[in-house]
Amino acid sequence: MHPLRKNRPLRRIVLASAVTASGLVMLLALKPHTAPAIAVAPAPAASSSSDANSRTGSGGSTATGTRTVTGETAQTRWGPIQVKITLTNGRITDVSAVQSPSDNPRDQEINSYALPELRREVLAAQSAKIDTVSGATYTSDGYRQSLQSALDSAGL
Repeated sequence: MHPLRKNRPLRRIVLASAVTASGLVMLLALKPHTAPAIAVAPAPAASSSSDANSRTGSGGSTATGTRTVTGETAQTRWGPIQVKITLTNGRITDVSAVQSPSDNPRDQEINSYALPELRREVLAAQSAKIDTVSGATYTSDGYRQSLQSALDSAGL
């Protein structure tokens, strides 16, 4: 006689519960499939609206004028993030996310509160030494990496 056909209903209940719990754990661990990204030629790492380096002769953070620098794309668990900074007279005057995870409504919800908070932090700190936004750890880490890349490219 088969072991499950014996008159032991508790064994069947335990086995069925274990299989159901295992299936549920595997289902919740899945991330939805993301569509492949369209290949786009990368933007230049640094573009200058004024030739600041030739006027100062130093080529460093003492440059005058305004220039925009785009950081490298940081790959996070939930998708890529890339930051663009605007520098005026060696100070960060604007920060924006060129790319951010937006494959599903949850990503969009997180970005709606995390990106403005990260922007405020950067403008206040004038560096990549900013706090992580609670609930947006991966986005914060990617933002910081891309920001540091942009600052390195700018010579700050």
